[in-house]
Amino acid sequence: MARIAITDGMAPYAIKHLENSGHEVVVGFIAKDDLLAGALADFDAVIIRSATKMDAAIISANKNLKVIGRAGVGVDNIDLLSAKEHGVMVVNAPRASTQSVIELTIGHLLTSIRHITSSNRGLRSGLWEKKKMTGTELSGKCLGLIGYGRIAQGVASVAKAMGMEIHAYDPYLPKRIAKQQGARLHDKIEHLFENCTHISVHCNLNDDTYHLVNAGMMAKMPKKSPDGIECGNHIVNCARGGIIDEEDLLTALQSGVISSAALDVFEVEPVPKDHALLQHENFHGTPHIGAATLEAQARVGIDIGNAVMVALSGEEPETIVRV
Repeated sequence: MARIAITDGMAPYAIKHLENSGHEVVVGFIAKDDLLAGALADFDAVIIRSATKMDAAIISANKNLKVIGRAGVGVDNIDLLSAKEHGVMVVNAPRASTQSVIELTIGHLLTSIRHITSSNRGLRSGLWEKKKMTGTELSGKCLGLIGYGRIAQGVASVAKAMGMEIHAYDPYLPKRIAKQQGARLHDKIEHLFENCTHISVHCNLNDDTYHLVNAGMMAKMPKKSPDGIECGNHIVNCARGGIIDEEDLLTALQSGVISSAALDVFEVEPVPKDHALLQHENFHGTPHIGAATLEAQARVGIDIGNAVMVALSGEEPETIVRV
């Protein structure tokens, strides 16, 4: 029997699944100071989401820890090098939230081009701004996907069905995969921006992708689609905060280089209520809810629980995260 801490919550039946497998499960958020004081020292594994940060100091302070389970995809809140040095295996649950993030991304794209947020605000203020809210269609436009993993491929499938032309930038992707799916794969990210009026971010956050979407990149976007429509430039990020330079994004919105922007993730979370982006009429956002569906939460709890138990058994789970 192993002791497993769950610090950021999990579906009750997923917790029960661990308990029924013979493990002791302790549920409850642990403050950073307590983590640094060794609050996890008596645990074999910890399951976290995005709220708990497992940095080098915390990993070092909890020397008996064998497994860190990330209930989700991104592992930028875990120091992977430190975990490796201390012999701690890191596993995640990359498939659980795929469909939920796909649907949120498409929702943000549609909300942007059809002025849904602005129209709603106007109606609530007693305005009937029908002419002002004229939008554009996704059909006939070029969608540029930064990263082309499971989520991006799902977004591409939906967008293609809606008539969009799919472009992708992913230096790790075999060209045959993009070709099989009818996506145009670019060798340089600059070429992606030069060809696409709609950009959606789907890569991990690391040193190479931090502020990858910046003023220089946004200035390359064409504003006009291949069908001749002056549709403007639109950006969506449901991946990780920090990939888009938010100051550059605000400047681009103010100057008209970017027509609309939608973020589910931010460089600092929770977002300060006085964040300048929140005040711009052509920006709309959501509070990191990509995986926040009943279906995704059900899947992620079971998936990460199973991965952690496999790791604790001494075997290597399919979803092990390597440095």
